[in-house]
Amino acid sequence: MKLYDMAKVCRSKNAGPFQVTIDLMFDSEDKYRQVLASPAFCIEKIGQLYRTDPDKIAIKTFDRILTVKVVLPRMYSSGSPLDNDVYGSQQHFPLADLDIIA
Repeated sequence: MKLYDMAKVCRSKNAGPFQVTIDLMFDSEDKYRQVLASPAFCIEKIGQLYRTDPDKIAIKTFDRILTVKVVLPRMYSSGSPLDNDVYGSQQHFPLADLDIIA
């Protein structure tokens, strides 16, 4: 199943000019735990999807509210001539398309 189908909310946004965050919010603890336990949901795989060093990626979990925040470096700083998504609002699609393996 795709991550997009499991998360109630899957969105990205700026976290300053050099980072983007992807928020994943779940409506059930089962889905939340399944994603976190999946071998496909790891910084190495996310690094491949976003063509970035896994050491620059952070996965932050918030158990109480069934939410995961993924923090990624931007390829180009927000607003630079090479940037194609100033607000970072289109950056969640590669992660959202991730197949979650039980």
